[in-house]
Amino acid sequence: MALLGIDLGGTKIGFALFDREGTMRAKETLTLDSRGGQEVGKMITVTTAMKIAAAAGEGDAVEAIGISVPGISRRSTGTVWAPNIPEWDDYPLMREITTVTGEIPVIIESDRSCYISGEIWKGNARGCRDAIYLAVGTGIGAGITVNGEVLHGAHDIAGAIGWMALSRPFRSRYTICGNFEYFASGEGITRQATEYLKRHERYHGELRKGSGAKLTTQDVFNARAHGDVVAVSIISLAVEYWGMAAANLVSLFNPEKIIFGGGVFGPGVELIPAIRQEAEKWAQPISIRQVSFEPSALAGDAGVYGAGFLAMKQLSRTQPSI
Repeated sequence: MALLGIDLGGTKIGFALFDREGTMRAKETLTLDSRGGQEVGKMITVTTAMKIAAAAGEGDAVEAIGISVPGISRRSTGTVWAPNIPEWDDYPLMREITTVTGEIPVIIESDRSCYISGEIWKGNARGCRDAIYLAVGTGIGAGITVNGEVLHGAHDIAGAIGWMALSRPFRSRYTICGNFEYFASGEGITRQATEYLKRHERYHGELRKGSGAKLTTQDVFNARAHGDVVAVSIISLAVEYWGMAAANLVSLFNPEKIIFGGGVFGPGVELIPAIRQEAEKWAQPISIRQVSFEPSALAGDAGVYGAGFLAMKQLSRTQPSI
């Protein structure tokens, strides 16, 4: 018997088969290639049907399916809001996927919920009932578990911490993505660097030597590693924001662990001690001594592991003996 985890991102989809112990048996990644709307939906349903059939043909029937989506999964309607996928403002993913899954239980969750679930199942949050996954990539989000349950909120939007207010005064530019995300997401980091280059044409430091026409977060980290004062300043500001945000999460939720993941915590992993040092200035003093800050153990596979784990939990709801 197998569990199917599906991890939908803005540019690709990952499909992975797991056993109930969390061992990944097989994985395939497909690129979206600028697809949107029903094209993406068809890509998911067709590939899912193929995975179900292939598993059954090998005597390893799929028992449950979990899907991670980059945005909001509305549990009451089965629809999805995914801002990085065109025409996915209120996409009926549950209705479409169940046309090929039949009686197989399906659960759809936000990527941030799947990230923390994956880390609890097979990553650095194993054994934790209260833990937070701080995901910093193009945007920023937090997967939060409280007393062993994923926190959803009244309308399934809990964890959208990119909108956390960490500085004043309010600026209209924050309405697009939030104050925190504006400065400390991957896109925020590159935005600051790009704006600096436009304002200072005489600057000829490392940031001018980016990898292409458009700066990447990796370019900023590389410039910082070479001592570029502008890149150092931009990353230092991000560390302050990450530290303040982590402090607020620690004070609010008193977690056992905060796991740092997403594309930025690739190159940003080495900054975790500095982030903790910043958080210690702001956080509830007893709670901050009780929490550990750790990198993701699953990196780019956190979402698909989390989808597999949630599939297993969904199966247990329909089969209490598991």
